[in-house]
Parts: sequence; structure tokens; C-alpha cells
Amino acid sequence: MEKKKSRQRLIIEVLGILFGLLWLSPFYLMIVNAFKTKLEIFQNTLKLPAEWTFDNFTQAFEELAFLQTFMNSLFMSVASIVIILFFSAMAAYALSRNGSKLSGAIFFLFVAAMLIPFQSVMIPLVALFGKADALNFYGLIFMYLGFGCSLSIFLYHGALKGISKSLDEAATIDGCNRFQVFWYIILPMLKPISITVAILNIIWIWNDYLLPSLVISGAGTDTIPLKLFLFFGQYTKQWHLALAGLTISIIPVIIAYLFAQKQIIKGVSDGAVK
Repeated sequence: MEKKKSRQRLIIEVLGILFGLLWLSPFYLMIVNAFKTKLEIFQNTLKLPAEWTFDNFTQAFEELAFLQTFMNSLFMSVASIVIILFFSAMAAYALSRNGSKLSGAIFFLFVAAMLIPFQSVMIPLVALFGKADALNFYGLIFMYLGFGCSLSIFLYHGALKGISKSLDEAATIDGCNRFQVFWYIILPMLKPISITVAILNIIWIWNDYLLPSLVISGAGTDTIPLKLFLFFGQYTKQWHLALAGLTISIIPVIIAYLFAQKQIIKGVSDGAVK
């Protein structure tokens, strides 16, 4: 019996390693080809570069105006995440603590909104924000709130089911109003799921190209995905510079994930299981 279990465990571990290598293969291709010349990429994408050089990274860094572009992406991502976290947590708290049928219907609408593809609302969204003169950097942040709140409310709602309502009652007896209960009691207990929501949204917002391309038009406000399109022209594609730029752009997200991976795993389990 023990031999059978050990054999099954070995098979599972081998399959896990193989699937892990398969998942990492795009990153391998991106990083290896970022060190190659354009000619080497077209000759063989799998082969290691003949000479390892950081010239592609230096040129991509300069052409992307990376510091300014990075700050644009950082500001937009952080501002969007803060707004999504604050409003989604408040909405989920109100819906979870109110047991009426109306609250259930509103929560169902938020969940159903996750099934609506962005392409189906793209044109009406741009037309509506255009009439409000909000097709700019700051209008984009509120668009991200609209698209990001559905999943965020769903995760917060699941986590709040594991927090006893007796805490609310005890805080109310001590003199707290509803907002103080949420801010001082409930919100600190939602730290794991808040980190999960932040990471899930920041990966999407940081890498988003389509929505900023429809909204942002001012000089000096390009995000990293928009600026990377500089390497793809009508008649030429500079893959060596594009891959170098992509490698640079994913480093901040990877660092953020490495620091918060424990909270992400705990937050996902709290929001999905409870």
C-alpha cells in the first residue's frame, strides 16, 4: 500500500515538474531572445544567443523613456487598486451584512457582470466617457474601478462570510458607527483577501493595452504596454527590443508577487472556500 502511494506521489511530482517547465517556456523564450540580435531571433528562437549582451536592454530602456513610462503605469495602477479595494470592500461589507433579497439581487448582478466581455461594452463606454469629457488618464482609473469591482466584491463577499457579525454588534455597543466598524474592525481583518484582490487586479491593469489605447491620447501619459507598441511598425518589427522591454516591464510585478505570495494563497482560499 505504501509503495503504491509513493509511486502515485512520484508520478504526480513528475507531472507537476513537466507542467511547470511548460508554463515557464514562454518566459524562457522571452528572456533568451531579449539578449539576441534581430537576425539571431529569426534564425533560431530556441537556441541560446551567440553573445550575451545588455545592449538591447539599454536601447529599449532609452526608447521607452522607461522611467517616465514606468511612473505613469505605477501611478495608474496604484490609484486604480486603492479605489478598487476601498469601494469593493465597502460594497461587499454592505451586501454581506444586509440579508435582504435586494442585496442578494445586487450581488448577483455584480457576479453576472464578470461574464460580460469588454468588447461588447467598449464602444458605449468610450462614447459615454467622451460626452463627460473623461477620456483621459484620470477617467481611465474610474473605468478600471467599474471593470475590476465585480471580481473584487465576489472575493470580499466570500471572505466576509467567515467574519462573525457579533464583532459588529460588539463594536456598535462600544459606540462605533457603521463606518467605524468597517474601518477599524472589519477592514484590518480583510488584509489577506485585500492583498489577493490587489495582486489580481494589478497584474491585469499593469499589462492592459486595449483600454488605455482607447482612452489615453495625451503626450507623456503612455503606459508601458502602449509604449511597447513603438517597436512594432507597419513595415518592421523590432522583436529583440520588444522582448527586452517586456522583460524589464514584468520585473516589478514579479517582485510584488514574491513578497505577497503567502497572503495571496491564503486570501484566495478565504474568498473561494468560505
